[in-house]
Amino acid sequence: MNIWRINTRTQTLTIQPTPESWQHLGGRGLLARILVDEVPATCEPLRAKNKLIFAPGLMVGHRLSSCDRISIGGKSPLTGGVKESNAGGTTGLAITHLGIKALMLEDKPENDEWQILHLSADGATFDPAGELFGRGVFETAPLLLEKYGKKNAIALIGQGGEMELRAAGIQNLDKDLTPSRIAARGGLGALMGSKRIKAIVIDLSGGAKPPIADQPAFRAAQNTYSKSLMESPQIATYRDFGTAAMTNMTNHFGCLPTRGFSEGQFEGAERIGGVNMRETLLARGGESNPSHSCMPGCTIQCSNVYGGEDGKTLVSPLEYETIGLLGSNLGIDDLDVIAHLSWEISDLGLDTIEVGAALGVAAQAGLLDWGDGERASELVSEIRAGTPLGRILGNGAATTGKVLGVERVPVTKGQAMPAYDPRAIKGTGVTYATSPQGADHTCGLTIRAKIKHTDPEGQADISRGGQISMAGYDTLGVCIFAGFGFATVPETIPTLLNARYGWDVDETILQELGRETLNLEREFNKRAGFTVADDRLPEWMTREPVAPTNEVFDVSEEDLDNVFNW
Repeated sequence: MNIWRINTRTQTLTIQPTPESWQHLGGRGLLARILVDEVPATCEPLRAKNKLIFAPGLMVGHRLSSCDRISIGGKSPLTGGVKESNAGGTTGLAITHLGIKALMLEDKPENDEWQILHLSADGATFDPAGELFGRGVFETAPLLLEKYGKKNAIALIGQGGEMELRAAGIQNLDKDLTPSRIAARGGLGALMGSKRIKAIVIDLSGGAKPPIADQPAFRAAQNTYSKSLMESPQIATYRDFGTAAMTNMTNHFGCLPTRGFSEGQFEGAERIGGVNMRETLLARGGESNPSHSCMPGCTIQCSNVYGGEDGKTLVSPLEYETIGLLGSNLGIDDLDVIAHLSWEISDLGLDTIEVGAALGVAAQAGLLDWGDGERASELVSEIRAGTPLGRILGNGAATTGKVLGVERVPVTKGQAMPAYDPRAIKGTGVTYATSPQGADHTCGLTIRAKIKHTDPEGQADISRGGQISMAGYDTLGVCIFAGFGFATVPETIPTLLNARYGWDVDETILQELGRETLNLEREFNKRAGFTVADDRLPEWMTREPVAPTNEVFDVSEEDLDNVFNW
């Protein structure tokens, strides 16, 4: 597989063999390696020296259940450090079928003429974006499919990316051709917008699956993994209730962000939880579907299609993080209201976590009342209109807090916290504080650990293990829920890699990839100017207790500083 470099200024493609030092990496690990090797860490994120990189994980390309994720990265316009954001959908699968190890968008156009980048087995072409500029993703995607054909994968941005807002992500088509799978975090949509690329269309027609060195061994390992995954008791929960099942769990632990992270339990939790969502969608019927897969071949089906009272789709999906940040965090207990907000934010191509956190900050400043979904929608409309207030909100919670003079802003390294209050789930707080990515639950969520989550002792150790494993899975291109299958039969990972690539790795490979990835990410951040002072939670969380646990974040600085001493 090769490296494809797209110069967005000269509109040229250069195809190069993969360097030897990059061969054993994919996904998140490869992104970090490329950033360390090629991107000046002190560069301005939205200028010519930064690169937007698409890297499928090592296991991507053969429709292994939940193993076809795409990692997208660069220097983050939001955090100023390393950024990898991954998504399901079809982009990762499509890129591997063109023989691409990594796709890089380099340089920066000298004009403001927006382009569609079309990739195929014949190379790359640029087509004028024309009237697509200024349109939301849900209007843009069907127009692109009509023009280029429905057998293409697409990665695209909305108006948020066009405006280079730091909360902008990059959306990818799911198996139903809906642009619902967003690489949301860190402002990578703004980076794509800075390259003046509205969309990337990937034509698979002349492509082929990546080669497999030992086909029988690969198929046997695939069958073992699939069986293990389907026998996992957690999978049935996620298939029935999706990630919304987490709502009741976090509410129970007192870590469900409520009214601007001022409380950890929400009186309306059951109304916005997984059980009520499932019952509502089954009753409504039509296009509503509580069990939906985000990528071809996925057997977990933890996604959903949220339909309105008429059964017509309001949004797909409605995930726990969105429910937490746009629901309980804003004091809203109506799933329909949350779904409408999610659609508006997603159509703009923005991260619902970041925007939800920013709205929570705006509520503290008196710009909306808790529980006022109509006013929240009006503020999202400000973002769409590009007003000064809208641009403030669209640049995320940290910017919103600075401009509006609010101290209680739930961010680390400039990135908003997902829907787990770190004072009640302290291991996840360690991850938020120390992850090179900034606050990100997918970098090492600890809520399932069999520990006392409010005890500060031992939390750094739990976080360390989670961060290593997740960095490894992100390098493989594996969904976090696929880990339930691999955990039961851990030898499946090296068997699959050895069969596909002709390697000779053992069961330590997941941890080896994870540690290497984290070391590379920390090296990039160190070069960018990050210090141990950046590996901290906001000071207000160390002194303001959160009800009902009445805990503050009190993991010692010594423990935080030793997370990566392995």
